[in-house]
Amino acid sequence: MGKTREIKKRIKAVGNIRRITKTMQMIATSKFARAQQRATATKPYTVGVFELVRELAATGGNLEHPLLNVREGAKPHELTLIITSDRGLAGPYNGSILRTAMAHLKGTPGTRDGVIELVGKKGVSFLKFNGVPVATQHTTGDKPTFEAIERLAHGFMDRFISGEVTAVRVIYMRYFSAGRQKPEVMQLLPLKPPPVKDQPAAKKQAVLYEFTPPAEELLGDLIPAAVKATLFQAFNDAIVSEHVARMVAMKSATDNAGKMGKRLTRAYNRARQAQITTELTEIISGAAALE
Repeated sequence: MGKTREIKKRIKAVGNIRRITKTMQMIATSKFARAQQRATATKPYTVGVFELVRELAATGGNLEHPLLNVREGAKPHELTLIITSDRGLAGPYNGSILRTAMAHLKGTPGTRDGVIELVGKKGVSFLKFNGVPVATQHTTGDKPTFEAIERLAHGFMDRFISGEVTAVRVIYMRYFSAGRQKPEVMQLLPLKPPPVKDQPAAKKQAVLYEFTPPAEELLGDLIPAAVKATLFQAFNDAIVSEHVARMVAMKSATDNAGKMGKRLTRAYNRARQAQITTELTEIISGAAALE
């Protein structure tokens, strides 16, 4: 009797867990749909700004900007921004980012002794355990506004121009599709537009443009806009990747809880049948002894 009662309690507990994980899966699915829409909506703008910068640099002559090159004679002193999540139960999401961050800090000179900033709460204990000092911890939430990221980007650009840091790199989870996300180390400053893909020869011919206002002034507006857009895109990719990871983890937990519930139900039925058989045997044996 004690065994069946124990199994019944476990069935109830597993059922409660399954309902919780199913609810969390549905919430993550809803948040993923909205986050994916934001991430895909901002990507064309980021690509378009980079295309303008590339065209301007190619046709405007030898143009220079303080965000494109490191100051001469500056000692390597990098700033590394690590983007993690505020909540757990997201499968390998945070672990993959933090392992990539540690590999970067150990393998790149000037990063371990530089400035390390963190987004999210889940990386605090990991970095503290590994002896990595965190200078600043940022909190952006599930829906970071462009204004908040713009202020963060302005701070990075000001510190880079003044020579306080010689490079700014962002470690985050890049979103490719619902089935593919990859931790990545992105160089934010000095700004380097992505390489040009192979194009037909007709499109590669140089085209002469007349700029109004001058090319230098246009570049001065476009490069800071590209830095802000790139950082904002990294945050959007990180958030949608987090929701994907949580959605997959909660679906796996729900499926496992359902399978465990079925196994416990079979075990309960077998235990109950054995108990009934034992009781019938005792009744028959007692009746036979009275004859």
